[in-house]
Amino acid sequence: MLTSERALLHWRAVRSLDDPGLAEHAVQETLLRAWRSCGRFDEAKGAVRTWLLAIQRNVVIDMARARAARPRDADWDEVDEQANSRYAHPDFTDGLVDGLLVAQLLALLPTAQREAVTEVILRDRAYQEVADDFGVPVGTVKTRVHYGLRSLRQSAA
Repeated sequence: MLTSERALLHWRAVRSLDDPGLAEHAVQETLLRAWRSCGRFDEAKGAVRTWLLAIQRNVVIDMARARAARPRDADWDEVDEQANSRYAHPDFTDGLVDGLLVAQLLALLPTAQREAVTEVILRDRAYQEVADDFGVPVGTVKTRVHYGLRSLRQSAA
């Protein structure tokens, strides 16, 4: 797997879960599920990156539901530790590198493609919703995302 795919998976997981440790676990679980189901991957239905992002979306949803279903008791020491760790991230460089990598790759795209990819892929919005916001047909948004992702794949290779 390319570094850019791992970086994108990690970046999306951190944004969704707001916890770098859980995000790393989500990436590992995504890759494990992909490995287990690689025989069912159909290239005609879409790219590997899209397939991985769909798997990751399910992993993140599962993790969020599990956290919500099993709240745990915390003593004051843990609460204080969590509050302090929110402002001191000793391992912030991974997130910074991932964000810079995504930003650099997106900067290579034409504005219309970059905006479409950002909204649909990174912000996980529906094509129709993005099309309504941009004031263009949904097919135009799909085309922009398709060519944008294709360009990103070629740039990352």
